[in-house]
Amino acid sequence: MTARKCCGVLLLLAAVIGISSPLLAQGKNKVIIDQDCAGPGGTDMQAVLAIVNSPKADVLGITVMTGDAWRDEEVQHTLRLLEIIGRTDIPVVPGAVFPIVNSKESTARWEKLYGKVVYQGAWNYGKPVHGPFEVPPMPEGAPTTKAANEDAAHFLIRMVRQYPHQVTIYAGGPLMNLALAQMIDPEFASLTKELIVMGGSIHPMTDDPEFATTPRREFNFWLDPESSYKVFHSPWPRIVVTTVDISVKTNMDKSLIAQIANSATPAAQYVAKYAQTGYLWDELAAAAWLDPGIITKTTSLYMDISVDHGPSYGDTIVWMPGSQPGLGEQQVVIQEDLDKEKFYSEFVELMTRPTPGAK
Repeated sequence: MTARKCCGVLLLLAAVIGISSPLLAQGKNKVIIDQDCAGPGGTDMQAVLAIVNSPKADVLGITVMTGDAWRDEEVQHTLRLLEIIGRTDIPVVPGAVFPIVNSKESTARWEKLYGKVVYQGAWNYGKPVHGPFEVPPMPEGAPTTKAANEDAAHFLIRMVRQYPHQVTIYAGGPLMNLALAQMIDPEFASLTKELIVMGGSIHPMTDDPEFATTPRREFNFWLDPESSYKVFHSPWPRIVVTTVDISVKTNMDKSLIAQIANSATPAAQYVAKYAQTGYLWDELAAAAWLDPGIITKTTSLYMDISVDHGPSYGDTIVWMPGSQPGLGEQQVVIQEDLDKEKFYSEFVELMTRPTPGAK
């Protein structure tokens, strides 16, 4: 082949790649991951990996709020994860540090009246417990990249206005960022494609001490009940909820971790090193969004969150259609059962496959 013909072929290939890359991106589902990214490893980071590693997802950004850990620490873990898997092109956007009304101090007063709250995330389960703006040494190493110079609420609004009715919001943590976005822009929720939520607890069949005597209390909704209330009174086109009830049917055991450890990809080795046994809370919500066939049974109910500052504060409330109060509650799709083997198989595949777009 002559040099001129070779050059022509290369130019043609470059043109085809340039045209096909945007077309491939258009075929993916645009999503913003709104997550309390405690780390390293664990349910939060594994849910992020499930979505980022999926060829079906076009991740516009990861918005971070205080939840299982404080926001600033979570931002650092997220940046470092993206460095490890080669996706530093995904913006990490800092969000809310504190709930709108609830606080660690007010919860301590509430507990004296109504009993202990077992799990309080950053407030009592840090590693170690620390202040809101401290970042302890990171086992996976500190990141060299920086967070976006924008707050989560405005980023969320900007994205749904840039891509109206195309963006899925995957919410795996407390709902402060979404509530703030809705308060700033009353059209925010209506401009999305859908809301996928891990949160809420109705009647889980479990002897887990966190839920056995308080079956309606779930951390993501409880940490900021006012934000949760705002979100569930907003005009989303569609809401799908993965509650405690279905989440406690899953288990990240040592055999799953061993399967993931067999892969040499950076994502798999990260999970294998930092994985924790326990429920696959957020991973199930993420995987079921990517493949709804994982879910074998759903129901439609109206859902709300109690903002009564008495004993029910932060509890999940549901009604059958027709019995709801009619005060702005939204009808949601609640996942009730799953094909566990299908879920575990797809979860392992998502943790071990090469990360799309990795550099």
